[in-house]
Amino acid sequence: MFQMPKTYLHNTIVLEYAENTGAALSLGDDLSKSLSFWLLSVVPLLCLVGLFVYVVLKIDGFSRLKTMSLSLILAGGLGNIIDRLVYDRHVTDFMNLGIGSLRTGIFNVADMCVTGGVIGLLIVSYTEKKPEPAAVTETTPRPTDETEAGTELP
Repeated sequence: MFQMPKTYLHNTIVLEYAENTGAALSLGDDLSKSLSFWLLSVVPLLCLVGLFVYVVLKIDGFSRLKTMSLSLILAGGLGNIIDRLVYDRHVTDFMNLGIGSLRTGIFNVADMCVTGGVIGLLIVSYTEKKPEPAAVTETTPRPTDETEAGTELP
């Protein structure tokens, strides 16, 4: 099934088939099958479930950009996990971008979703207004009108 890579725009875009059994840039590619299953499928799935619960509980307070960003992370993460479970621990990567020797690693659409979501969250974290701190209130009781006038109560 091996095919020569296809290049476009003077080698700026390269499409080539790659099976990645590791994480980003094949990190953890040499892990045992069982350890790879737990670290690259089960743990990320549990993190995505936790993220999903967080989003469902807090979505009313999110901006559109934050909602879209978290949705992209959930979709991309789930896409890669489904690939790992269906295709015996690997995801299919096929895109490589760059100019000359300055190139990205090989990635897929799910990776683009996760990366886009993280970039969106970074934008949100720098542009959303932080809540104002609560004003300091006076802790000593304010005197009543009678004590201010110098009259004492019987």
